[in-house]
Amino acid sequence: MISFNELEKGISIIMDGQPYEIMEASKMFKGRGHSVLQTKLKNLINGSVVSKTFHASDNFEEAEIKRKKVKFLYTSKGQYFFCQPNDPSQRFSLSEDQVGGQAKFLKADQIVESVVFQDQQVSITLPIKISLKVVEAPPAVQGNRAQPGNKMVVLETGAGVNAPLFIKEGDVIEINTQKQEYVRRID
Repeated sequence: MISFNELEKGISIIMDGQPYEIMEASKMFKGRGHSVLQTKLKNLINGSVVSKTFHASDNFEEAEIKRKKVKFLYTSKGQYFFCQPNDPSQRFSLSEDQVGGQAKFLKADQIVESVVFQDQQVSITLPIKISLKVVEAPPAVQGNRAQPGNKMVVLETGAGVNAPLFIKEGDVIEINTQKQEYVRRID
């Protein structure tokens, strides 16, 4: 069991039978020595984020979460298929809900981190920064490069992101998968 005082960012707990990871935690002191903990929790199965306030009398069960490297293979009919990096015969699939919004940055043979809860693959986590090739970019207007601006470019995975005007087709750019935005040009 985890007590109120042990709750902090990065700790995984079980709430309503589901594993949650604490994304943010801030203690607030109320009158007469009463304190509460305001948190943002991420459901590790469906990826939803909820705000929750905990009191000093609350106790929690710790979620036994394991993380391991897996390789993304392909997607078919709303299912995303993965395998062990060294053994393609050990496959498993996750639904669109389990993969969430990060699915638009998945490409074949990409290594990602799998989240395992009670011996079941429940979700994946992409690296914070990944490199993807630009396959479609509207041309920048001559003389418009001096002013800061953005344009929508399409990446090799089919995802669209805002990028600076100087980005062109064939460039490799770095994307922040958590914020889902352009970071820098690599090539």
